[in-house]
Amino acid sequence: MRGISDNVHGVILAISSSIFIGSSFIIKKKGLKKASATGTRAGSGGHSYLLEPMWWAGMLTSKRHNSNLIKLIIGEGANFAAYAYAPAILVTPLGALSIIVSAVLAHFILKERLHIFGIVGCVLCLVGSVSIVLHAPLERKIESVMDVWYLATEPGFIIYTCVVVVLVIVLIFRFVPRYGQRYMVIYIGICSLTGSLTVMGVKAVGIALKLSFEGKNQFKYFQTWLFTVFVTIFCLLQLNYLNKALDTFNTAVVSPVYYVMFTTLTILASMIMFKDWDHQNATQIITELCGFVTILSGTFLLHKTKDMGNSPTTSNILLPKTTKDTESKPTGETPKLMDEV
Repeated sequence: MRGISDNVHGVILAISSSIFIGSSFIIKKKGLKKASATGTRAGSGGHSYLLEPMWWAGMLTSKRHNSNLIKLIIGEGANFAAYAYAPAILVTPLGALSIIVSAVLAHFILKERLHIFGIVGCVLCLVGSVSIVLHAPLERKIESVMDVWYLATEPGFIIYTCVVVVLVIVLIFRFVPRYGQRYMVIYIGICSLTGSLTVMGVKAVGIALKLSFEGKNQFKYFQTWLFTVFVTIFCLLQLNYLNKALDTFNTAVVSPVYYVMFTTLTILASMIMFKDWDHQNATQIITELCGFVTILSGTFLLHKTKDMGNSPTTSNILLPKTTKDTESKPTGETPKLMDEV
């Protein structure tokens, strides 16, 4: 029962976090747009967005521009705490909610048109996530941060970590300078690869805090501080390349692609480190895999149709002409199509 209760706490915290994080994509994008008007764009290597108040508002994960520290705690703090209570395979897929929030707000606020296929893609991502959540395993019992350290130093996870570090280095120094402005998957790949390791570190720090609050001080171990430094460095790396992706590509596409890559790699890392699927039967595992396929299908649909909202032909199909538009045009002249909401 304790494991089930912890999972419920993790779900509630993760949903709350996703709402704030999804809306923060929009505010950060607006801040990046304002910063690029007066300085070098983030996508071109600039960091002028650090002087833009609206970008910092987005960093505080609020729907409003007058965000504050409480909303920072609600947004990122809830996500951080969720990993302390529930396994990553349960918490991470709930990020699908942030896709819905960011895509819809981008449609109305940033005028980045979300067409009918985009809506279907978001729904598929959500359905796949629900399938995973309903069959997620219970968190294994962790008595000390040393238990996490033992899992992190097993051969399987060490090999995964080395592979991730090598791939990130290759992407940063070889592919970013040549293809970063053309292919979104490069920036998102860096964020997702480092993110999968960051979550494992966040989970370790979260468990350390949880146990410390229960009276079992975990900060007497140097491993706790090592996990903390590791999380800080990788979070900064993710932040830099996520800003590049947001500044260069459509937010409604960046968010779901980042979500799927991040979710897939994070759950893979969790499987290797925490062995989440050891106590699940074949039916549960197959259902979770089907959920992943559904999520990937939704993201593929979003990616392949991302430019359809800007196509006159598609706009004509997806948005019917209004009576006002038709009546305002003289006979023989084609009514102007609606390109923005």
